[in-house]
Amino acid sequence: MLRILLGEEPRLNHGLMEDAIETMVTTTQLLQKEMDKNQDPTHDFRKLEIWTRGLIVSLDELEQSCFAAGHFRKSIKAGYVDELSIQEQGEYGRYVYFYKNAFIRVFSILDKLGTVLNDLYDLNTSKVKAHFSYFTVLRQFKYLKTHEDLSRELEAIKDSYRNPMSVLRKRRNAEVHYMNSEMQDDLWQRHKGLNDKVELEDLDQHLDDLKQGLDMVCKTLAASYHYTNKLWSERGMKA
Repeated sequence: MLRILLGEEPRLNHGLMEDAIETMVTTTQLLQKEMDKNQDPTHDFRKLEIWTRGLIVSLDELEQSCFAAGHFRKSIKAGYVDELSIQEQGEYGRYVYFYKNAFIRVFSILDKLGTVLNDLYDLNTSKVKAHFSYFTVLRQFKYLKTHEDLSRELEAIKDSYRNPMSVLRKRRNAEVHYMNSEMQDDLWQRHKGLNDKVELEDLDQHLDDLKQGLDMVCKTLAASYHYTNKLWSERGMKA
């Protein structure tokens, strides 16, 4: 949708994005076939199907926000806030909007996946923490010593993206719980020298962190659903 609004061609999925989406689509097909066969009297399959379709949509929205942030960043040439032209101020505002939208969505998707995994594998994470995150679910896998192959793979993905995810988490927390993350950057610079010009944050580094966050989400979704599809296939569920 955003690509069309910005005059670009629609996205063609490939690489990590394609793997994550196709794997989740396979899951919905497995669930639909089981519902057709068994009528799903407890509505458990229907719930998982709705949650999985929601993750597909959320991943699409995350990627679009990443793309839009990168699109508007290209128009920003100035290195300091005071040097932004009127046009650049507008483009910077649009960049910030989609950048923030994206890094909030990174953790939103992971937490939604955590809900799916908690329900799918009977982890009872809510007994540990009422409002749990994806990372709480990961710890619960290890604590219960269950589905250890999946647990190890998800831990390895988390560890390989530790640095960029730490940056994104701090900015998400600042945005959601304290103040706008870009305002916090400005305050830190003002503290260094009240009369100095305020330098724009490193937009390219921020976008690189965001891209790695998107990659981490894609790999995490793909690993979770590949494991689930394989497990169901071994139990006789066929798409």
